[in-house]
Amino acid sequence: MPYPHSRIGALLLPAAALLMASGAALARPEAARPVAAESSPFLGLWELDLTRMPDSYGPPPKRVTFSFRDVGDGQWRTEIDITAPDGSVRHSAIQYRRDGKMVPGEGDTGEADSAAFGAPAPNVLVMGLAKNRMLGAVRVYTISADGREMTESATNVDDKGAPFVRNFHFRRIR
Repeated sequence: MPYPHSRIGALLLPAAALLMASGAALARPEAARPVAAESSPFLGLWELDLTRMPDSYGPPPKRVTFSFRDVGDGQWRTEIDITAPDGSVRHSAIQYRRDGKMVPGEGDTGEADSAAFGAPAPNVLVMGLAKNRMLGAVRVYTISADGREMTESATNVDDKGAPFVRNFHFRRIR
């Protein structure tokens, strides 16, 4: 049995509350410019710290990794692997510019089939996810000052429509 999408959605899909909170920064014209890849602390491989999962999350996955790569011409490629408790792996990937424009995803598109990315600061990445051209979630990623931790602030709504925010912490692997 595959890992329930509703639980994975909390890792892959958040809502617009954080986007509104960062809206002032995103509304500035200079914020729309892509951040230079060579200065980005995001590039590398990150692993979810399962010991710091939110109490409200439920049973955690076995492993989650995010990989951010500069693939040239101002584009990045992000690959996400989610290993369920039963050992099955969901793989998603997306290649994009951090210019706020939609691009299609690859692989497992059960939660989202497209996304748009923006970088209002060198250590901040905002990702809007959509499924069937409808906003599904917004995620805000921040890198710690020492570059060793990435925090994902994920928003979504529960089954009663109430919004919530959860923070997930990732350790740099390389």
